[in-house]
Amino acid sequence: MSAPALVAHADWSMHGAKRWIARAVLQPEGYVALPPTPVGALESFWTRLAAAAGRGPIVIGFDFPIGLPALYAERAGIADFLDALDRFGDDFYEIARTPEEITVRRPFYPHRPGGRSRRQLVEGLGLESWQHLHRRCDRSTPDRQAGCPMFWTLGANQVGRAAITGWRDLLAPARREGVDVAIWPFDGTLADLLGTRRFVVAETYPGEVYGHLGLDLRAHGGKRRQAARAANAARLLAWAEHSEVAVAAALAAEIADGFGRDSGADDRFDAVVGLFGLLNVLRGARATGEPDEAVVRRIEGWILGLRAA
Repeated sequence: MSAPALVAHADWSMHGAKRWIARAVLQPEGYVALPPTPVGALESFWTRLAAAAGRGPIVIGFDFPIGLPALYAERAGIADFLDALDRFGDDFYEIARTPEEITVRRPFYPHRPGGRSRRQLVEGLGLESWQHLHRRCDRSTPDRQAGCPMFWTLGANQVGRAAITGWRDLLAPARREGVDVAIWPFDGTLADLLGTRRFVVAETYPGEVYGHLGLDLRAHGGKRRQAARAANAARLLAWAEHSEVAVAAALAAEIADGFGRDSGADDRFDAVVGLFGLLNVLRGARATGEPDEAVVRRIEGWILGLRAA
């Protein structure tokens, strides 16, 4: 694959203050990984990335879902995710407040806690079980638990609100405004897209990358604990050295410190983990992983680096 001029990973959130992006810039001697910074205003996101990269392709990973569950898409009459992304309107993104408001045209639920259940969402969408809201890549693996289905918007592990902001406020406007952005794997293989497009977007999942890089956060209380993040610093730095990725001094200090104790520390940690996961795939140490199936390439999408098996 062509070496991108810039590789970036954004740890996403519905709240702008909790969005962090980590970058690696290609230099003559190889990639240099930089400390994470706030994502900033979405209106200038693509132009700022382009300015930081100069010439050459840019790969950007986002840890929000990109794609739709196959059974939901069938119920909604959607045969192509990118086409649907271009057509989703305000009603689609408006989170249902009551079970009666849930439809295939308004699938996100619930607007607030209190008397809300997963069963209400499943039945509102005309499906049979919670598992039918998972894409294939959302299912559990030996390295992690199953991801939360994208249409559920309640709880600490929900991803629905992040998907709304990512699709409505970033990806859809970029396509509408003519930004040269390709979305993997819908637009093609990663290798092909790197040779033809300016921006290549991929879905990522830091929780999946933990296993790829040999991190063990559960033994120390989970990623939200500074001690757990610091306990894995040596593994992160060893991976970078083995992979010939130079780590800027400021980033090395953050990694060694476990990214501090403030409320955004685990977000910055995941931004860097996701960046290293992207670089791991780009350097060929791990396959992109997507199965050669039409439902994946047109409807559901895939998490970069996840093995199809």
